[in-house]
Amino acid sequence: MIDLVIQIIDSFNKRIGRIGSWLALLMVLVMFIIVLLRYVFQVGSIALQESVMYINALIFTVGVGYTLKEQGHVRVDVFYNTLSNKRKALIDMLGCAVLLMLTAGFIFWASWDYVAVSWRIRESSPESSGLPFVYLLKTTILFIAGLLAAQGIAEFLKSFKKFKQE
Repeated sequence: MIDLVIQIIDSFNKRIGRIGSWLALLMVLVMFIIVLLRYVFQVGSIALQESVMYINALIFTVGVGYTLKEQGHVRVDVFYNTLSNKRKALIDMLGCAVLLMLTAGFIFWASWDYVAVSWRIRESSPESSGLPFVYLLKTTILFIAGLLAAQGIAEFLKSFKKFKQE
């Protein structure tokens, strides 16, 4: 059962992380189009410029769980490398349960009202020709917390399995 939960969360974050890599390419293409339109055709588009911000937010959002899955977040390994596998697993479990889950929970809790107000007023760009979806952009904050918490559960379960094996 534990293996199935780990596999589902890991594969979900892996797939969504791949989407992030394609979004990075899309962001480069949009930036190229913006530059081309502005400097070759003297045409500007606020909506296109704002879309880069939306794409960047999506890249960050979908990348947070994937980065945790791939152990890409910053770690301080001063003493960690000298510990036994069982102690490493215990530290990883405590880190997931205490630090990671509390942080993800705090992000979710602290941003809930911020996102809810944005949805209530259907917040849009302050620019007249900007994108009318600021409330959707702000919703990505909740997804960050959710994806981080989900991958945190998978990492906790992986550490729990290592702890039990030792």
